[in-house]
Amino acid sequence: MATMPVRVSDNDKNIMRIRNNTVNYEMNQELTNEGINKPINLLQRLFIFWQFTRPHTIIGSFFSITALYILACRGGGVQPVNHLPLYALTLLSALACNVFITGLNQVVDVELDKINKPWLPLAAGTLSRKNALLIIYTALVICLAVSFIVSLFLFLLMAVILFIGIAYSVPPLQLKKHHLPAALAITLVRGFIVNLGMYLHFQRLFSGSNHVPDYTWSLTVFIMAFSVAIAWFKDIPDTKGDQQFKVKTLAVLYSRKLALRGGVLLVSAGYLYVIIWSLFFHPGNAVVLAAGHTVLFMFYLLNYFSARLDEPKAIRSFYLRFWVFFFAEYMVFAIWAML
Repeated sequence: MATMPVRVSDNDKNIMRIRNNTVNYEMNQELTNEGINKPINLLQRLFIFWQFTRPHTIIGSFFSITALYILACRGGGVQPVNHLPLYALTLLSALACNVFITGLNQVVDVELDKINKPWLPLAAGTLSRKNALLIIYTALVICLAVSFIVSLFLFLLMAVILFIGIAYSVPPLQLKKHHLPAALAITLVRGFIVNLGMYLHFQRLFSGSNHVPDYTWSLTVFIMAFSVAIAWFKDIPDTKGDQQFKVKTLAVLYSRKLALRGGVLLVSAGYLYVIIWSLFFHPGNAVVLAAGHTVLFMFYLLNYFSARLDEPKAIRSFYLRFWVFFFAEYMVFAIWAML
């Protein structure tokens, strides 16, 4: 015997939909609560901390401090192995400074990062605000205490970098809200202060000299070009959140294509500058610098041609690969100095 189909009114459908949504919400809440209460082992905690430090910036600081130490040893006529405690303490202070600045930026930008970088620990909810503050304040104390122990010059250097880092992230200045002051802040720290300041820090302790040789100036000029490009490139994948939060990046105000091409042209000019300088204006091991930069320049152009602005993952991969060239620049100068 056939059964007659049961007609369900629109009102009953709405009630059923609400009940289903309620059940799904309660199940999701239960799963979320279980995730929160689930114990996290040491390895997971270390991984969350590593993510919070923004690893590419930490690695960049490591290579820059190491290379500048080797260059200063060359300039001061000393062997790098003879001053390793000084190098280690300086590196510790610099890395702690890096953790404070990048961590503070994430604390301020939690809601923005939920759109632009949802995998970061604070945005993803794997790290609490309380623990994030504990990390950055600990890093701040380590940075200032260690730098003060090493030298007053390093302490003042770190204080200036920290001040710019705070001004970059925190209102009322919040320099990152517009592409011009943001690029200026990044270039001033990564390009000018770190390279000249750290070189002078080591050189003053080695020989008491304030002389900055031409190769350090050349490295500084090139890294300043890199730093401007970093300021432009990092915002290309983040236009969605930046538009919503009214962050006036170059990619938002003009176009992602302009930000990409502008940074590529600037860094390309930097490569050509170092190649020409090493071949015609700097005697001694010029082939190492010229050949190293020529090879890097070719791979750099290949990286540019691989960038696809219509694919967020591709452009983010391009940006992370760009940092590899930043690391390599310091490596080339360090290898040259040791030959």
